[in-house]
Amino acid sequence: MPELPEVETVRRGLEPHVVGRRIAAVTVREPRLRQPIVVGFAEALRERRIVAAGRRAKYLILHLDSGDRLLVHLGMSGRLMLVDPATPLRKHDHVDLRLVAAAAPDWLLRFNDARRFGAMLLWPAGESQHPLLDHLGPEPFDPGFDGDYLYRRSRGRQLAVKAFLMDGQTVVGAGNIYATEALFRAGLRPDRAAGSVSRQAYLRLAAAVRQVLEAAIVQGGTTLRDFAGADGQAGYFAQQLQVYGRDGEPCRVCGSTIRRVILGQRSSFYCPKCQR
Repeated sequence: MPELPEVETVRRGLEPHVVGRRIAAVTVREPRLRQPIVVGFAEALRERRIVAAGRRAKYLILHLDSGDRLLVHLGMSGRLMLVDPATPLRKHDHVDLRLVAAAAPDWLLRFNDARRFGAMLLWPAGESQHPLLDHLGPEPFDPGFDGDYLYRRSRGRQLAVKAFLMDGQTVVGAGNIYATEALFRAGLRPDRAAGSVSRQAYLRLAAAVRQVLEAAIVQGGTTLRDFAGADGQAGYFAQQLQVYGRDGEPCRVCGSTIRRVILGQRSSFYCPKCQR
């Protein structure tokens, strides 16, 4: 599933090409996504101008001049791509927005989703909060996210520090891959109790989360299966992974054998020497 760096990569790829353009036409070929596209979806978007392209957690947010917003989730296999209007349809091309601008060629903003776990949702102007977003924790790049915040929030918690970090109410964006890599950089085993981690270690961990996510964004995300950016290109952060998916291989820092442990029904990888 695309995580924060992959979604931010798509946002950055789209922003210079969609902001300021008018949505001249909307084509919905398949409304049956994870949450069905509502009646009136096309009418609400048609003739509206995109004024900003934002992101909250793993949701893309296109802000319209009406005050409405289009909330997009890529699900497990969704792709949001800019293509020429003459581009032939492929299987699973579910939604097209035709974007026009004066003295510029038209584009199609095309949503393709083989598994249909993605979503395209209207967020009306009159609603200041969206139920999918209002319970989320801070963004990892927000000033309020730091080691002191993690330390305070973790006191008395017995769940594994990796599960604590991946909880979207703690912080958004620390998915399985990135939490694994951040814990390696911070020198923390993923199965340590969150409440047993010191303030100093949480200072390292908060910094590591930012470093890992920043590096992944620069590299365009981590392509393991389906992800590609708005231009269709794959991400390359997978080439920088230190521990994720490397069980049985030598640690690139100390040479110890990387181990795998199951936490919350998900594989976690760590170096027994570098992480305590």
